Amino acid sequence: MHLLENFVTLWVVIDPIGTIPVFIAVTAGMTTQARRATARTAALVSMCVLLFFLVFGQLLIDALGISLLSFQVAGGIVLFLFALTMIFGEPKQETDKKLLPDGEDVPELERPSPAVFPLAVPSLASPGAMLAIVLLTDNNRFSIADQAITGVVMVFVLLIAYICMLLSEPIIRIIGDSGAAIVSRVMGMILASVAADAVLSSIIEIVQTGTL
Repeated sequence: MHLLENFVTLWVVIDPIGTIPVFIAVTAGMTTQARRATARTAALVSMCVLLFFLVFGQLLIDALGISLLSFQVAGGIVLFLFALTMIFGEPKQETDKKLLPDGEDVPELERPSPAVFPLAVPSLASPGAMLAIVLLTDNNRFSIADQAITGVVMVFVLLIAYICMLLSEPIIRIIGDSGAAIVSRVMGMILASVAADAVLSSIIEIVQTGTL
């Protein structure tokens, strides 16, 4: 029963199905090989982040005095900002290259990989997932064996998320880049609504309880 509860909790907070629209949006225009590499990197990075919180999360949260509501507000704001980029599109990169006096091209600044942001964090390894891992591996309530089992369940859910991202490739082939752009705008609106709801719900609870 405890195993099933952990699986359901981690499924809800990691939300493998909900990651598919974000994956389609950020990988539009990529080759099949690049999409697979992005999915693999996102799954591995999110696993590392959540494993970090499994091992050190309780110490970190206690030391900083951070609450779940604070995480939800911060995560909601980050998701909302990303949703805006999905709706309005990424700023067009400057195509003209500046030249050095000797005629050499100035190397372009590397942009953060979409596998890391927003796929790994905060889509898969969301603030809710981080806090859920901390709560499900509370040293005062669960043994080392229980915490190890929770870690295995977490990895299994992330494996499902990885498979879901790979299965989005046929969808991308069917709808094409134009369709993916439309999906990106629509999902951006939905994601912005979810992010706003998370922030507003947290603020209302803070006002009602008077505590963070």
